[in-house]
Amino acid sequence: MPRPGLREIPGSLLVGSPRASVRGLCNRTGKPIEGTVLVAETLGPDLYDAIVVSAAVICARGGRTGHMQSLCRSRGIPVLRVDAFEPDAFVGEVTIRVDRESVVLGGVDAEPQRARLPGGSLDTLESICVVISDAADIRSTNDLAPLVEQVNCFFVREEFVCFSAGLSPVDALRAGDREAERYGEAIAAELCTMVKELVPGQRLVMRLLDLRSDDAARITTGVAVAEEPNPELGLHGARWLLAEGRYPRAFRALRAYLQDRLGWDAERVGFAVPFINDEDEFLRLRRHLGLPGDTPLGVFLETPAAVHSTAGFFGAGANELFIGTKDLIQFYLAADRGNHLVASSYETRHPAVLAALRGAVESCRETGLPLHVFVLGADVDHYLRQVPTRTLMMCTAELAQLAHRRAGPASTGSGS
Repeated sequence: MPRPGLREIPGSLLVGSPRASVRGLCNRTGKPIEGTVLVAETLGPDLYDAIVVSAAVICARGGRTGHMQSLCRSRGIPVLRVDAFEPDAFVGEVTIRVDRESVVLGGVDAEPQRARLPGGSLDTLESICVVISDAADIRSTNDLAPLVEQVNCFFVREEFVCFSAGLSPVDALRAGDREAERYGEAIAAELCTMVKELVPGQRLVMRLLDLRSDDAARITTGVAVAEEPNPELGLHGARWLLAEGRYPRAFRALRAYLQDRLGWDAERVGFAVPFINDEDEFLRLRRHLGLPGDTPLGVFLETPAAVHSTAGFFGAGANELFIGTKDLIQFYLAADRGNHLVASSYETRHPAVLAALRGAVESCRETGLPLHVFVLGADVDHYLRQVPTRTLMMCTAELAQLAHRRAGPASTGSGS
């Protein structure tokens, strides 16, 4: 409990943690300061470096499945949204009470209990694709004891590779042909570092660049980024890739670098197309990228149209599918995943969402196309009961929590 005289502010836990509480000094600078509690009104890609070294995050806006919240989930960094956000109040030491969904100003006595681990069973899964942000996530997953044998794939977003490498993709792609090629080579160098962490039987898939205009504007300095009234439904994903003239040059340089540095191991690196609606878009993008017909290319399904086009993607030559439920849910339910005012409408277990997932899984079973479904740790058991799949995607930290739960109480007593 808070000590007498301390102030406790209630909030909503956007990203949980296996710890009951996290204490640290407030960081309102936006700069990376190891082990602090980052305080920011909103979380965007410009805060990437600060987020990944934080012990916890306090924000005023956002939902459970925003891009930066997903980054925190993969790292096990708790995020608390405080509706009565008073930036000047967050100074000195604070304690995030994960178990009470609150923040205590001035600290709190440590409590021994741990937050409840999410429900979920790993034993019935055939394949797990782990969503990562860098090579350290692969290393930590493969260091789990006991090892989660079903992990055979790692999935990384190109924009997360950019953030960790300090790259500004729009600046690079608009600066000329050679700068675009250097950008592709820099991305490939990061991927090579990740491949070195793979164990036999594992592979890496990169989701091609999918920067919304609002996020792109926050990390672009040399060129203007068009302002859109609704970036979520705007020019990003496959639409943006098709319109970006130098991205194919960067992508060719990326693939050539991988082949030169990795040799046969370059085949362990695959790619998936983001935010795409149907097979016609898929075929146009393949032509735009200059990919030969026998070059594997996957699809990331995150719109209702894409989910209902699974058979079409198979016919167009896609080699595997991934369902991004975070975006899919917001489009099915018309509830912005980053808007806390409609958080009650954003239901991960809504019947319409589950019906869509079942349809996609059944379609892939008929065609033999591999499919992984993203799931939050708390929903694993429910999805396994409601959706006929045994191949899932999940974040690094949630997988670790499920593995600890399976291993028993003895393994969950170590630090987290």
